[in-house]
Amino acid sequence: MTQGKANRVDWRALWASGDLARFCFISLGILLHATNETMVATIMPAMVGDLAGVQLVGWSLAIYELGAIVAGAAAGRMVSYVALRSNVMVAALLYSTGALICAAAPSMQIFLAGRLIEGLGGGALVSLAFVSVERLFPRAIWPQLFGLMSAIWGVAAFSGPLLGALMAEFLSWRWAFGVFVIGGVTMALASLAVLNTPEARRRRNAGTGLPPFPVVPLACLAVGVILIASAGVEVALLRSSLLLSLGLLGLALFFRIDALKPQSRLFPANLFSWRTPVGSGMTMIAAFSVATCSFAVYGPLILTSLHGISMLTTGYIIAAESIAWSILSILVANAPPERERSIIVCGAFMIAAGIAGFAYTVPHGSIPLILFCALLQGGGFGIAWPFVTRVIVASAPTDEQTIASSAVPTMQRIGYAVGAASAGIVANASGFSEGINRAAAANAGVWLFLAFVPLGLLGSIAAFKLSSEPRRPGQPQEA
Repeated sequence: MTQGKANRVDWRALWASGDLARFCFISLGILLHATNETMVATIMPAMVGDLAGVQLVGWSLAIYELGAIVAGAAAGRMVSYVALRSNVMVAALLYSTGALICAAAPSMQIFLAGRLIEGLGGGALVSLAFVSVERLFPRAIWPQLFGLMSAIWGVAAFSGPLLGALMAEFLSWRWAFGVFVIGGVTMALASLAVLNTPEARRRRNAGTGLPPFPVVPLACLAVGVILIASAGVEVALLRSSLLLSLGLLGLALFFRIDALKPQSRLFPANLFSWRTPVGSGMTMIAAFSVATCSFAVYGPLILTSLHGISMLTTGYIIAAESIAWSILSILVANAPPERERSIIVCGAFMIAAGIAGFAYTVPHGSIPLILFCALLQGGGFGIAWPFVTRVIVASAPTDEQTIASSAVPTMQRIGYAVGAASAGIVANASGFSEGINRAAAANAGVWLFLAFVPLGLLGSIAAFKLSSEPRRPGQPQEA
């Protein structure tokens, strides 16, 4: 009881000291990044109509996630050389610069350059938010603050699609990015006043103990994703097969080199080995992250082009998927530990069913059925993800548990980048490379989901394998 009281957050004291306002400020970086990440799909129909370049739609998410991965890895190291406040200011200005380029882009190529810069700034803001909690707040309240930051992701996942749909429907898709320009500049200026503590103004020199930055593996990752995305720009059997093969080789090199660099590793050892819960769990995360990108990237574009469904309606559908994720995460949060692995399997089958269901419902245009599949997919993530993360971290060797906890969101982002690039190949091979028309949209509406059903099955098998793995001797029942 005494320990529980010691760990309880005194919100009034936090408010009086200014720490609560400071926490809300650093959380704004997460809100900006995550809202932008989920917004783009709903404005895509209006944007493609203005900029053309439908064959590059898959790049919009892939390039953003790449920037976020690289910046997220760099930001945690930069605070040892540059003050936290300066890092936040630069990241916010970088983010707003990228948003400004997107808002003013005259072509899809310029828009993608803005998305890369946005991803760099947004990924840095998210990483710096977590660094800020560890540096500016007492350790006793970290769990509560991290929990609130997770809730902010849920709010952003809901608000992003609606913001994009409302802006595109009533003003212009460019204004959607204008909101983020204002948000980034405001955050950069406000950091001068809000991050005014000695801990935020002082750099922490880590000396020779700072882990080296994983330049080579991240370069392989970036090249791999770009090659996969390039394979779909102009679909031709020989050219596309060669680029896809080289891209997959780049991804394999990324994971291989990361495993050989113990001082700067991003992932635990035996990453995809199904002999361990860590390997099964990470396989599940990778498979589902790749497999579920199609609807997030192309869903609104297909529904608008094929069935004339408004962008506001598609925004509500994507937001509903996010709501299902958040609500079911809360509902199963207190499930007994002995049920967690069966819950993971249930969530995995829900996700796989949602992927397969989209292949039927999206071409037919039934909004209730499309909504049901979105709820299945989002709800499956909601009940599975918290528990699979706990199992992965708890099953990892003691000296790798910190790496394992950060590896889950990193793998998810890599999966999104690869999934968006792969979806571009399928969409363009289905007819989008020649422009948007009903025939191409109908064809893509089937193959964008059927093509990823095998990955959905792989994720489900990995979840089943994870559930059948015995716990390590001495492993606690809860992570």
